[in-house]
Amino acid sequence: MNMLPPPSEETILATRQNLMVLLVDDQVMVGEAMRRVLLNEPDIEFHFCSDCPNALEVAKRVRPSVILQDLVMPGIHGLELVRQYRADPQTRDIPIIVLSTKEEGTIKSEAFHIGANDYVVKLPEPIELVARIRHHSNAYLAHLQRDAAYRALRRSQQELTEINLELQRLIQVDGLTGLSNRRYLSESLDSEWKHAMRTQTPISAMMIDIDHFKLFNDTYGHIAGDEILQQVASMVKSVCRRNSDVAARYGGEEFIAVLPAMPEAEVRNLARELVQQVAALNIPHAQSCTHDRVTISVGNATRIPLRGEKPTLLVKAADEALYIAKRAGRNRAHSEHSA
Repeated sequence: MNMLPPPSEETILATRQNLMVLLVDDQVMVGEAMRRVLLNEPDIEFHFCSDCPNALEVAKRVRPSVILQDLVMPGIHGLELVRQYRADPQTRDIPIIVLSTKEEGTIKSEAFHIGANDYVVKLPEPIELVARIRHHSNAYLAHLQRDAAYRALRRSQQELTEINLELQRLIQVDGLTGLSNRRYLSESLDSEWKHAMRTQTPISAMMIDIDHFKLFNDTYGHIAGDEILQQVASMVKSVCRRNSDVAARYGGEEFIAVLPAMPEAEVRNLARELVQQVAALNIPHAQSCTHDRVTISVGNATRIPLRGEKPTLLVKAADEALYIAKRAGRNRAHSEHSA
């Protein structure tokens, strides 16, 4: 299982229990008065910044649930700080309550225009101030919680999709060889057969069998036998070079390649090449009745499906060609139309 990523800072904030207030004001007396107002509010944590030009960095470090921003300060105007908060990704959504010494319609309008959430004349009655702090903080934290829940849902959906895709892959794949299994082969062959019937194009099947495989297993053991299956499977897969081609483990030491819309002559050539490639591995097989190394036999069949015909017809024809190849001495390929 994949390890889950660490929670984001937003998620941590969303699950934080206390509200957190940051007052930005150059007057220490105002800061002390605010501290006393909030002293009896156990769920509200108070931070004070009198270094106004560095207020943005302080806000990014503290990550408050609401900023109380004074307007008239030395070195920088409070509205400029509001702009800075809103321009920074870490502070752009934090609620801002602007504190002013008096009601001024023009300044109030500008404050709201650039992103302030509230405007009060300092200092308001404690009950009113605490109510505003709670209102804006709770709304902000609820917003963070919704975002965190949405991100968690998206992650869960993505993980579920990945798990489903992996499960789908597993039920379609043979565990030992990595080729398609009989179930997927049946579905794909049926689909390609119908397509070939509609378009009246050829579809070929190549049946592959490892010669005297039981004797090899009995002599060298099942681990060596599994390695041979994997090596041959890799070569069978190399024959299937197009998206429409299917390489599957048919059962035991038998494999099948389904090759739609491929000329019969090309299928024959691929079958001969496959036989030669396996023989060229020079894997000893001392108990083989026909050769001293591991070999394969291949049977090919090609059809242009007619209405009412089933894809099993193609598989049966390839299997019969495989039987002829085996009876002729193995280590060879035979096409149903060969002389």
